[in-house]
Order: sequence, then structure tokens, then C-alpha cells
Amino acid sequence: MATILFLILTLAPFLTPFVVVGTAAALAWRARGWSPGGGLRLPDATTCTLVMVMAGAAALGAYAWGVMSGFYILDPDQMCAARGAAGDHVVTRMSLPVSAQCVTDDGRGTELVPDWVNPVVYAGLTLCALAFGAAIASAVRRPVSSPAKEGIT
Repeated sequence: MATILFLILTLAPFLTPFVVVGTAAALAWRARGWSPGGGLRLPDATTCTLVMVMAGAAALGAYAWGVMSGFYILDPDQMCAARGAAGDHVVTRMSLPVSAQCVTDDGRGTELVPDWVNPVVYAGLTLCALAFGAAIASAVRRPVSSPAKEGIT
């Protein structure tokens, strides 16, 4: 199980752009038939699912990028020296918010995770949850056609 998780975290930053571009293309294809004056309405479940997949992929890709940015085969001193932090180091890690810091003996820390990672993770998770709720709501509100309503006996 740990091997599969490591493989997912390793490949996610490279596969995420393909998933995001693919779902954006599918959303653009679906939007070509919409009329601009249609007013506000809840999107259908398929559109919400595409948005959910795109947001989830962006969140997973950013999370994997952040986790793997503090992961090196080198020992912590070499890893921190590669980032320009001087002195002896202890590497501290956090899962959420994603953080990997080189902390010196005097308490100064150098962050290894890029600044954009955590906002993308949180925005992606939020959009994914909202799209999931909208998909459920639009699936529940969709009128079900029955043979009695259509005049079929």
C-alpha cells in the first residue's frame, strides 16, 4: 500500500496537467451549446462532475508537488544546503498545510515547499467539495420522466 501511495505522489505532478487540460476541454465542448442569455441555473451533474475532477486533480497535483519538494535521497544537511540555508539543520514536516522546513540551531527556518502549493490545495479541495454538492443537488432536482406524464400507457 505504501508503494502505491508513493507512486501516486510521484506521478501526480506530471499527470495533473493532462487531467486538467482534458477536463477543461470537455467543459469547453459542453459549453459550446449554451446560450448567453439563459439566466442563472444549476449546471447539470455531468458538468459538476467534470469541475470536481479538475479541481481534485489540481489539489492532488499541488499536494504531491509540495510533499515531494521536501523529499530528497540526500541527507538533511545536503538538502538544506541546496536551498541556501547555512548551519546545522533539522528537517520538520507537516501534512496539512504542506510544509517541509530546514530549521537551524538558533530557530530560523527555511521553507522548502513553494508558496503557491497550499492555496492551490485548499482552493482545489473547496471547489471539489462544492462541485460534488452541486452535482448531488442537480441530480436530485432533475425531473424524472415517467410513462404516465408522457401519455404512454
